[in-house]
Amino acid sequence: MASTMLKSANCSAIGAVKLDYVGLKPLKLSSNVLCVRPGSIKNVPRKLAIAACDKRDSVPIKTGMSDQECETAVVAGYIPVAPPIPPKPAAPAGTPVVPSLPLRRRPRRIRRSPALRAAFQDTSLSPANLVYPLFIHEGEENTPIGAMPGCYRLGWRHGLVEEVAKAQDVGVNSILLFPKVPDALKSSSGVEAYNENGLVPRTIRLLKDKYPDLVIYTDVALDPYSSDGHDGIVREDGVIMNDETVHQLCKQAVAQARAGADVVSPSDMMDGRVGAIRAALDAEGFQHVSIMSYTAKYASSFYGPFREALDLNPRFGDKKTYQMNPANRTEAMVEATEDEFEGADILLVTPGQPYLDIIRLLRNYFDVPVAAYQVSGEYSMIKAGGILKMIDEEKVMMESLSCFRRAGAHIILTYFALQAAKCLCAEKR
Repeated sequence: MASTMLKSANCSAIGAVKLDYVGLKPLKLSSNVLCVRPGSIKNVPRKLAIAACDKRDSVPIKTGMSDQECETAVVAGYIPVAPPIPPKPAAPAGTPVVPSLPLRRRPRRIRRSPALRAAFQDTSLSPANLVYPLFIHEGEENTPIGAMPGCYRLGWRHGLVEEVAKAQDVGVNSILLFPKVPDALKSSSGVEAYNENGLVPRTIRLLKDKYPDLVIYTDVALDPYSSDGHDGIVREDGVIMNDETVHQLCKQAVAQARAGADVVSPSDMMDGRVGAIRAALDAEGFQHVSIMSYTAKYASSFYGPFREALDLNPRFGDKKTYQMNPANRTEAMVEATEDEFEGADILLVTPGQPYLDIIRLLRNYFDVPVAAYQVSGEYSMIKAGGILKMIDEEKVMMESLSCFRRAGAHIILTYFALQAAKCLCAEKR
């Protein structure tokens, strides 16, 4: 089919359109169009004013027209109907009339809509960033933890396996195990910690058999196995023995690695334990097993619900001789420098929310990944506020997790992992 071409167009004062036509077949023109010889009229494109040639009421644009026919009609002044320019929203009565501020930049411009806010969001959060701490015990039943609504001591054979399946369904593929050890197996030297048929090694083997791709973090410390409730061996005068404790921790880490642990996590805060554990793992052929060091573990009151969950309250005194003073910042740099030098693969800050400045500090100065632990007290406060309808639990939960990421955490250990991942999956849908 021959094409139709318009060489030039001009809208006259009375609305007629004059066209130079070049083509192989006659062009049907309306009464307002005059056919003339090429070059007989002056081509003045700037005078193609829509208002003067608007014929929308007389000859509407029809559907099914070709691109060329649509362009020809628009040039001739037959403009398709579109919504009108929206009126400017009215200000409320009493609003003062003021001149516009001479601002070169207005940051609110990119916060005007959800789409704009999402486009320029600095920090993202996904289920892959979450590590799910889980409590386990020897029993068959799942026992609720009163101080931590929604959390349970899970039976290692059934309840734990079901919880891991739920987590993987929403993209959480990393867990951290904490055992509730029977009192009869606790001792002053914590020898049950490296029993290869103990609760934690058995559980690791079971999970790896069912979920080979699951990333399992383990806790390396003596407090779940100590009759004194401390993270290390206690001398008769109450002093926590450092080097002797590190010796036990090395055996514990090796037992966990042999069972299939991916990441061992010394939470004891003994001096030199990272280097010693790295050497012990390497000597046993576990060079592939990572170490997440509790680098900046503060002597915090936010751990209360956790200690209730595992019955870990010290039999006497407190943990201030090995955990850090909450008032100290420089000390975190000292600990992190030593841990990185000794071979830590991940540096962990705990608690999380009150120590966002420490998370950012470590992220700025060290090249290894940084983790944050949203500990039991932080979790329970949000849960309690939600139950009492004082806050929107879900929104506060998601905001708190985003804050960890903004501060610089690569991963977040949180009891909200499953709940938060469900929210993230719902947002994607």
